[in-house]
Amino acid sequence: MFRQISRQLLSRSSMIKGSRSLSTDLPAGETTANQAFIDAWKKASPNMDPPKTPLTFMNPRPATPSSIPNKLTVNFVLPYQSELSSKEVDQVIIPATTGVMGVLPGHVATIAELKPGVLSVVEGNETTKYFISSGFAFIHANSYADIVAVEALPLDQIDPAEVTKGLAEFTQKVSSATTDLEKAEAQIGVDVHSALNAALTG
Repeated sequence: MFRQISRQLLSRSSMIKGSRSLSTDLPAGETTANQAFIDAWKKASPNMDPPKTPLTFMNPRPATPSSIPNKLTVNFVLPYQSELSSKEVDQVIIPATTGVMGVLPGHVATIAELKPGVLSVVEGNETTKYFISSGFAFIHANSYADIVAVEALPLDQIDPAEVTKGLAEFTQKVSSATTDLEKAEAQIGVDVHSALNAALTG
């Protein structure tokens, strides 16, 4: 019985493979899927230019170097702007949900969820600090780091008085919340303002 099932699965997989190439079968660097989409678009709508696809905007990553480079290349982006683009730095320190993490050139490939806190970009003797609300950091094996934040602001542009005021307001809202939703929203405000306060005082 098990042999019959395995034969059926093998025959089905060979049929699928014959009808459509799997992504693992494609040579690295080829944009076959993108070109197939463009060709299909031109057949369906010959008078309209095909839309841009994500592959149009993606440049291939440099290969992983044989030796560790001296600099870490950082891309730091927000939904509405790019803060850093291919910036070579010595180190970034990110507020991950698992703890504060320092990233140097040659860091192991990692994906980290970010929590409210301070992102530090170290370049020589200068350190630029941003407060970020949340996001993700993608650390690549070739000493590239992509940091995507929902909101970010240079630390020196934050008003301590407004942070103290906001913390007091959200703390009061937690106490007076009557529903789980109100309490959750208020608690998020407390967490963000507490992190802001810690960033400014620490």
